[in-house]
Amino acid sequence: MRVAVQRVLEASVKVEGEIIGEIKKGVLIFLGIEDADSAEDIEWLTSKISKLRIFPDDKAAMNQSALDIDAEFLVVSQFTLFATTKKGNRPSFTRSGNPEFAQKMCTDFVNQLSKNTGKVTQTGRFGADMQVALINDGPVTINIDSKNRE
Repeated sequence: MRVAVQRVLEASVKVEGEIIGEIKKGVLIFLGIEDADSAEDIEWLTSKISKLRIFPDDKAAMNQSALDIDAEFLVVSQFTLFATTKKGNRPSFTRSGNPEFAQKMCTDFVNQLSKNTGKVTQTGRFGADMQVALINDGPVTINIDSKNRE
């Protein structure tokens, strides 16, 4: 699994002109899944994200986690996180997970994140053409790969 985690002041996702998920201050997570992913990846990644210290403390140092500040979460599936550009100029997405498998893993990821945080996690719609709006705070964007554990 790969994620791009963004600290946001607000974020929303629309499908066919309708907002289907939105948050105020919190974490926007773009989630990419490959066929080699497992429940272990979900456990590790959701724990890492919920405890990731990317929010400022009273001295403006990034010392607080989303849990510390009662942040909200929005997860948007994004198969393009597994794009490869090694050959030519057209990205290849062959490493992206099979859609049926990836959709189940995405649902499991959202459910586990909600369990870890005790909050309902907002989402986009898997496989849909989505428009994401956000106000990145900082900006802070962290990329994490569950296979590399970094």
